[in-house]
Amino acid sequence: MKPKYHRALIHVLLTACACIATVYTGLFDDIFVEVGYKHYAEVPVPSFPTFFAMPFNSAINLGYMLLGCYWLLKSKRVFGNDEDVRQIHYLKNVFAVMVLIYGPVQWVRIWTQTHYSAVLDQWFTLPIFAWSVVWCRFVENGWQPWLFVCIECISLASYGLTLLHHLGFDIALACHILVAMWSAIHVHQEYGDNVSAIYISLAFLFCLGFIVLKLADHWLAQWILFKELTGHFWSKLCDIMQFHCAFLFLTHFSGSQRRIAEEKKI
Repeated sequence: MKPKYHRALIHVLLTACACIATVYTGLFDDIFVEVGYKHYAEVPVPSFPTFFAMPFNSAINLGYMLLGCYWLLKSKRVFGNDEDVRQIHYLKNVFAVMVLIYGPVQWVRIWTQTHYSAVLDQWFTLPIFAWSVVWCRFVENGWQPWLFVCIECISLASYGLTLLHHLGFDIALACHILVAMWSAIHVHQEYGDNVSAIYISLAFLFCLGFIVLKLADHWLAQWILFKELTGHFWSKLCDIMQFHCAFLFLTHFSGSQRRIAEEKKI
């Protein structure tokens, strides 16, 4: 691992370990999560090993890992001083590591179908969406580390809604998606161009696909197109593309657009 990645990697891993430790204390033992193959339209293959019992829903998680690696290794010319470059690369690398780790977390849930793995799969989703809000705040107002920490802490704490209501996670996730969309729209309105308009439109389209296809997983299975490659599989593909478009949108403001944003604030 190159030194420029180690800070982002350590920060994400420490947070992930804290979440895992919290889950294993039993704090979320009584919350509702969907566990079992019956919640998926894809039919498990008995002759396959358990970690690959649902081959398509398992294999799609490699997409998250490949996308995370791609953006972690990808370099882009950044205008500004050394501190600007360091901050922008840190934001990108944290986002990339989050996506990279999210793939195995989802895979473990598909594989084990345990309550703990389902909780972690849900919980890890929230700070990923929150990080796009952090990045948008950076584009608008520059480096504010304590604000960024607060945003992520609020995001992680919002999973506590699951302790209050069986739809707590759905409420928290909906709020995260709406705030992320609002933040992106605000950045685009202030500093965007035709290129960012394409990126944000595609991101929203894939986000809609992710939600609809996942919710309609069983209903879609009646159609031949969704017999093997089910709605859940396609929803994850939309999720991966959603993240990719978010990277394209946010890194677009880390080059010449970042400089334009700074000039507009003066």
